[in-house]
Amino acid sequence: MKIGVFGGSFNPIHNGHIQLTKVFSRTLSLDKVLVIPASFSPFKQQQGAVLSEHRLAMCRLAFENLPFAEVSNMELKREGPSYTYLTLQTLTQEYPGAELFLMTGADSFLSIQQWKHPEVLFACATICAAPRNQDDAAVLQEHARFLHTLGARTALPRVQVMTVSSTQIRESVRRGESIRGLVPLCVEEYIYTHGLYLCEPERNL
Repeated sequence: MKIGVFGGSFNPIHNGHIQLTKVFSRTLSLDKVLVIPASFSPFKQQQGAVLSEHRLAMCRLAFENLPFAEVSNMELKREGPSYTYLTLQTLTQEYPGAELFLMTGADSFLSIQQWKHPEVLFACATICAAPRNQDDAAVLQEHARFLHTLGARTALPRVQVMTVSSTQIRESVRRGESIRGLVPLCVEEYIYTHGLYLCEPERNL
């Protein structure tokens, strides 16, 4: 069984995230993609983030019509920082014999050797990323060669993904600008129904 593992703040989930899951599911022939919202990231400022229940609900709405995707609250139930190595260790126990693929964005791929216990990440999963443009592709390939020297396995599909940021979406909501096309319609409706991001301070979440 081949399982994609896609974690992040998802604050909020957007169309770039969804496209990434589709790209990896197709190019790597994954049987399942686990979408795992983080409780809070050790690398990011958390002040201003919406409640985890909202981020979880938006993820479930965004993926409810994609049969290969399953949204998990395993990190939200864990106390303390959301360290990915702990998640992968848990998944190797829950899915014995499965082949895990850790799905990351380009920026995360380029810094993954600095994450907590990278040797555990490399032992548990193949590290994956997709380029946002042609320049990205060359940089990711070069970094993949470096990661191989550390014992990592990597996968870099030759498919570019759309460039969207959660920060951009939150700022647009706060300014009263449209986010149509940046997030699924169900997520857009959820954001406005619950009044999310209207008063959020400037944070790089």
